[in-house]
Amino acid sequence: MLAVLSLLLLSFCGSVRGVFQQLYCTLSDSCDCDFRPNIRGLEWDLYKNVFGQHLAQDVVSEEVARFLANKSPDRPLVLSFHGSSGTGKTLVSSMLANHLYGSAMSSPYVHQFVPTLHFPSPHLVHEYREELKSWVQGNLTECARSVFIFDEMEKMPPGVIDVLEPFLGPAHVVFRTNYRKAIYVFISTTGQELIKEVTLQNRLAGREREDIKLSALQDRLAQAVYNDSTSGFFQSSIVQQRLVTVLVPFLPLSRCHVERCVHSLLCQTGSCQRSDVVEAVGGDMTYAPAQGQYFSTTGCKAVAAKVNFFL
Repeated sequence: MLAVLSLLLLSFCGSVRGVFQQLYCTLSDSCDCDFRPNIRGLEWDLYKNVFGQHLAQDVVSEEVARFLANKSPDRPLVLSFHGSSGTGKTLVSSMLANHLYGSAMSSPYVHQFVPTLHFPSPHLVHEYREELKSWVQGNLTECARSVFIFDEMEKMPPGVIDVLEPFLGPAHVVFRTNYRKAIYVFISTTGQELIKEVTLQNRLAGREREDIKLSALQDRLAQAVYNDSTSGFFQSSIVQQRLVTVLVPFLPLSRCHVERCVHSLLCQTGSCQRSDVVEAVGGDMTYAPAQGQYFSTTGCKAVAAKVNFFL
């Protein structure tokens, strides 16, 4: 009887908490109210809509789940996406935000930076550093669960991003800001040649694509990113001190992956049955290397335009 009463009391308290939480969120714009992580939804979205990227599918969902399960992390989650254009890097970053916040990418707590827009001049590195530091600190003060997405890191002036070093390390307090629950995503084509080389070697050796392991790329990718003078991570202390949780390789896409992109896009318009368009778009893409033509040079990036052409 006592056990039953205890369960009823807990249930009652839980429902009361739920009511108060709902009432609080109708009156407050706290980011905790909009923060609604859906890990299962993220896993399913990655599985269903990201093609040819077994490493990204596994690593992103696992790292995000592990990070959110820790109620008091000692450092933020830092993901760095690398690979050629059209392989799904931006798509995955959008999925991440969509499954963390109720208002998805439009959430005021999801912040995107594009170097050509926000940091266009390499002569203003000092000013950019101060602006970025102030901006990140201010947003973390507003919401500890902030998500920061830095696109096109290959176009970021070297030196700017290192101002974030104190926010990415294991210290417990930075500038009176609770920063350890934030998530950072860096997106870059830097390292794409290494990723293509490893993928091609695997293909020529007759191994399955899924045989490529993260461990085969992590250290070499970090070195390539660190030594690339055109990258925003060039000789970066963030890379040197291993403040990136994981560098995620996005592999070049084969024709079958491109055709899956085409089919997915057609289904969104109610034309799933148009196998002729799938075949036509797949055959109209450019593939490399010249001998073998294994991988699409643009991934799925040009698919939408070609689908419209062949419909």
